[in-house]
Order: sequence, then structure tokens, then C-alpha cells
Amino acid sequence: MNTSEYIAQVDRFSAHNYHPLPIVLTRGEGAWVWDIDGNKYLDCLAAYSAVNQGHRHPKILRAALDQLERLTLTSRAFHNDQMGPFLQELCELTGYDKALPMNTGAEAVETAIKAVRRWGYQVKGIPADKAEIIVCANNFHGRTTTIVSFSSEPSYRDGFGPFTPGFKLIPYGDARAFEQAITDNTAAFLVEPLQGEGGVLVPPDGYVARTAELCRDRNILFVADEIQTGLGRTGKLFCSDWDDVKPDVMVIGKALSGGFYPVSAMLASDEVMGVFKPGDHGSTFGGNPLGAAIGRAALRVLVEEKLPERAHELGAWFMDQLRAIASPVVKDIRGRGLMIGVEIDSSFGPARPFCEGLQARGILAKETHESVVRFAPPLVVEKADLEWAVGQIAEVLVPEMVRA
Repeated sequence: MNTSEYIAQVDRFSAHNYHPLPIVLTRGEGAWVWDIDGNKYLDCLAAYSAVNQGHRHPKILRAALDQLERLTLTSRAFHNDQMGPFLQELCELTGYDKALPMNTGAEAVETAIKAVRRWGYQVKGIPADKAEIIVCANNFHGRTTTIVSFSSEPSYRDGFGPFTPGFKLIPYGDARAFEQAITDNTAAFLVEPLQGEGGVLVPPDGYVARTAELCRDRNILFVADEIQTGLGRTGKLFCSDWDDVKPDVMVIGKALSGGFYPVSAMLASDEVMGVFKPGDHGSTFGGNPLGAAIGRAALRVLVEEKLPERAHELGAWFMDQLRAIASPVVKDIRGRGLMIGVEIDSSFGPARPFCEGLQARGILAKETHESVVRFAPPLVVEKADLEWAVGQIAEVLVPEMVRA
């Protein structure tokens, strides 16, 4: 089958809920992927930060293959010899008392929502069914019915009501708006320390620290969604670290498995995690031995190869190089570490054609929020590869009429 036939096959048998670039990939290694025609591309999306460790990292691959030959699933009806070590290593690395393993990021967010609501009732003393969670405009925490209930994106909500109550939406990056939204029934503040899907939006300096301080003062749980920003992506282990903030609750996923398998987790203190008793919450696949073995290897790679530090160094250099491109097309360049957004001036149309132009030059990036091209390569990317990429990006971002 050729590229058009593969795409037609998906178009025929899949729901049309995605708009991918017209490319069919068949192989990946490190920061590079190949299509079915043998063309090579620098992956600048990294599966939305799920492959921070690079495609098919050999140490994670070995761990996956070894575990596949032993045991893949027990369910939580029984213990297995991988989950306990995985959770201990995860908690010791992150500094949390306990971790609750799930599979997808959305599941981890849903788990956190349940935990903070019950904490609000059992510990804070909020009246039954009155708990509120404050969230931010332009958020992206997943696509379940509950999560889209507090989205500000119309396309995520249209036709999916009735919606789950109990959420209060405020502007992102506005600590004063957060303070004014707090009531006696506020149980938690759920926030991305940097909004990825919202357009790679970096909040004002001090925002995360100030809102975390307000949470402490008002007995509110500060919940950080680090599914996309965590595990090295922004140049520190977690994006919250930029403000020296340790959230009360953290949700992580994506790179927790290095792209091999869906693995996510909710991290919290003994007090918060103590609201769960047997039967209250669970997942057949959550904490399975295959996912746990992969997660252990993925964490070791992050630490041993110093990937957060690598993202910090390469990201600062890469952003400087992008900002040096003299282009009337670019309205703004922002980000942290190797999570960078290039906003296209609206007078030059949407970001999609620029992503298609990059594809033609061997770079795979994807538009987000219509106007932003996101550059987020695997953290193992070589500087020489980024140097090559800068030249190709410049060719796409500088129109021919300007070059002439």
C-alpha cells in the first residue's frame, strides 16, 4: 500500500476526530522517524511529549521485552513484582508519599478530581456535593465528559452535554482572578504550570508560586497537571520546579513510559491519598507489571541521561536561534526548555500550512490552537540536528517575497 491508500483506509474506517499531517510513519529511532517511502524526518512533536526519551530507547525496549516474556497483566486483584518497586522509585524521585498508577493522562486527572473532592468533604469539611474546583481558561486536561465540562474550547464541548457541575473557570495567569474566585467550598485549584495545547502559554513570573501560596493560606489543594510539561520537558524535572513549588497533588503520564505503553499516575501526600479505600477507585490495567517495568526503565533513563538538564541547555539555545530568524510571519516565540511555541501572525493565515512546509523539508511539527507551531523534539535530540532544523525552519518562516 502507498501513502494515499493508507490514509484512505483510515479515512474510511476511523472516526474523523483527528486532522493529522498527510504522512504515514513506519519506524522511529531517537529523535528521528521514517515514513513508508523511506523519507527521514526530525520529530519535533515527540508524540505530545510522550517520547521525551526518544523513539525506541534501547534500555526501555529491553525492559519491555524482558517483561513481555514473563508477565503482562494481573489486575489489582493480586500483587505483582514490578508495581511496588515502580511506585517506590517514582515516589523517591518526586518526593511524594504515594502514587496511584493509572494508564492515560485523562484517567490520572479524573483520579485527582475524585481525590480532591473527597478530601474536601472528609478533611476540609465542605458540605456534601458542594465542592468546587477552580480551573483556567484555555486548559487542556483530557477529553472525558467530566473534563470537557470545564473546558473553554467550544469544539471540545459542542454536543457533549449535559456537563458535570462543580468547576469554576477563571483567566489563566491571573493570580488576582484566582484569589477572587475562592470560596469556602473551594477544594482545589487544577492548573497547568505551562499550557501546551492552549498555545504554549507561559504564565507571568511568580504566578505559580503566588497561586500555590494562596492555596496554602486558604486550605485548598494545589493540583498541577504535568502530563505534558513534566518529566524533563521544560528543562526541569517538573515545570512547577521553575517556581520552587511542590504541588499538593500532581498528575503525570506520557513520558512516564517513554512512549512504549500508556502509563500515568496521581502523586499526593498520605493525607490526600488516604481518602481512597478498597473498592473506591481502580483500573484493571493500572499498575500492571508490563507498564510498571517500562515506567521504571523510563525513569532511569531520565535521570541517568540527565534529560531535564539537556532540555534546559538545548531549549535555551534553540529558542535563541528561532528568535534570531528575521521573519514578519512570527508574532511571538515562547516556551521553556524544549517546549517552544512559534505564534504565526494572523495576517499570514493559520499555522497549518507552515507545518506542511516543514514536513516537506524533513521536520514534523504540529499546529496547536490554530496559530501556533509547536517545537518539542525528544530530549535526546542532538544539537547538530537542531542546527540543521533551524535552517529549514528559517526557509519556511521567511516568505519568498521577503527573501527576494
